Amino acid sequence: MSSRRATTIATAITGSLLTASFSAVMILSCTASADDQGPGSSKGGKAMDAAPAGVKLTTLLPERISVDNSSKKTAITATVKNEGTKESGELNLLVVGFDGLKVNGVQGCSAIAEKDLPPGSNSGFKCSVGTLAAGKSKSYAVDATYDLSKAGKICLPVMSADGKKTFWQQGPVPFGTTNPSPNAPATPLLLGTDNKPVAPGGDTLPKTGVGSDVLPLGAAGAALIAAGAAGLYWSQRPPRRQAERG
Repeated sequence: MSSRRATTIATAITGSLLTASFSAVMILSCTASADDQGPGSSKGGKAMDAAPAGVKLTTLLPERISVDNSSKKTAITATVKNEGTKESGELNLLVVGFDGLKVNGVQGCSAIAEKDLPPGSNSGFKCSVGTLAAGKSKSYAVDATYDLSKAGKICLPVMSADGKKTFWQQGPVPFGTTNPSPNAPATPLLLGTDNKPVAPGGDTLPKTGVGSDVLPLGAAGAALIAAGAAGLYWSQRPPRRQAERG
């Protein structure tokens, strides 16, 4: 084999390997960016009223989100899941924002009127989930804004269709960071972390809204549902033990 031919073959092989390596990097980069919210977590959630026999409801929020520092926009995926062995019956999922986190829209869901929002919240949407079969889940794309000069919390109650029972409630649970980056294009936030304001010199958070572990009781939830509004039934009871939930 001539040296010129050998050089040509070697160059072609090297070029192919570089192309393959570049393609692999592109694929891995796209995969990583598509899952930038991390796995779902039920952190800050607790069982409330007893669910029907064989039904075990929970919700999931991403472990991390990213807030655009110029527009304040962020995206959140809210998921409701039936981890039981029987179908759930008709359900509603509420997505409610507190303090610096405002929910602007939830795909396929209707806005809760301002007068029907729970005390301390600034926004909310009601999603008609329908019935979840055993082991099935349903996810919703949440568009929100986050004022990084404040704390920000989100709450996901899972309710019966008539609004009389709240089977599960996640939150109000915070998203936040202890290491703000005001000069970066975006600020990453972690679920279950109290936010440190980005504003220069801000060492303390404003005390707004309700606490992160309690929502006020609203006995008028069923009446609101009956009236065609978004019913809210908030409970202050402690989590039920596993034995009580069957």
